[in-house]
Parts: sequence; C-alpha cells; structure tokens
Amino acid sequence: VQLQASGGGVVQAGGSLRLSCAASGLTSSSYSMGWFRQGPGLDRDFVATISVNGERTAYTNSVKGRFTISRDNVKNIVYLQMNSLALEDAAVYYCAAAKSITDFQNANWINYWGQGTLVTVSS
Repeated sequence: VQLQASGGGVVQAGGSLRLSCAASGLTSSSYSMGWFRQGPGLDRDFVATISVNGERTAYTNSVKGRFTISRDNVKNIVYLQMNSLALEDAAVYYCAAAKSITDFQNANWINYWGQGTLVTVSS
C-alpha cells in the first residue's frame, strides 16, 4: 500500500496550493481519505477528511472556508485545495487513509499514511 503525496512547495501568504495524494495497492474507494499536518516540534494534527463516496467532508476549524478536500475514485487520487494560505499553515502535510471519517479524530486510528509533502508559507 502506498499513498504518494505531492504538490507542496513555497508560496506567499495569501496564495494557493493544491496537494494531491495518489493511492496504490488499495482500493481508495473503500477508505475515507484525508490530510494531517505537522509543524516543527508539534503534534500531527487533523486537517480535513472526505468519506468513501465523497458526500461527507470535515475540516479543522482553522481551515474552514479556505481549504477544500475532494477525491476522484476512478483515478484513486485525493486533493486538498488550499487557498488564502497563512503563515500558520506551514507544515509537512500527510495523506492518510482510514475505514471511517470518524477515525480521523485520532492519528492513532489511521490505517495508512503517505510520506509528507512540505508546505512553506512566506510573508
């Protein structure tokens, strides 16, 4: 099982980035997918999740209205569109898969992790 995250980079505050997570070795349409992020010296925190069929989404409060998660079950890809990026959004972003969106309440309940992709926000 591999979750390949990409799309990170350096962006100015107020700018946008789109992260992608390509799943292989598992049927992503059987899993809820989502993103966590981890800043230097900080815990890995929940960012967003999307249900198997894409009908339900959930976001941490700080990104609501700025980030949008979506998925393409044909391509086995999950996206995180990040707009109006702020300095505090800078982190390593990790793609994740779990059997339910409720499992995203706790990083210990995640079934699969991708490698991180670094998002740097400059002032």
